[in-house]
Amino acid sequence: MKEIRLSIRVPEHEMRILEKYVDKTKRTKTDLVREWIRSLEKLDGT
Repeated sequence: MKEIRLSIRVPEHEMRILEKYVDKTKRTKTDLVREWIRSLEKLDGT
């Protein structure tokens, strides 16, 4: 599977939220974003 790089801009306070969650769960930001994207498929049913 070909991988594509994704860059996003987020406000500083949202980055702090993400980093806090990363520390708590011991997972990477990439892992969390990928999981969130996959969850969209379940919500949409596509």
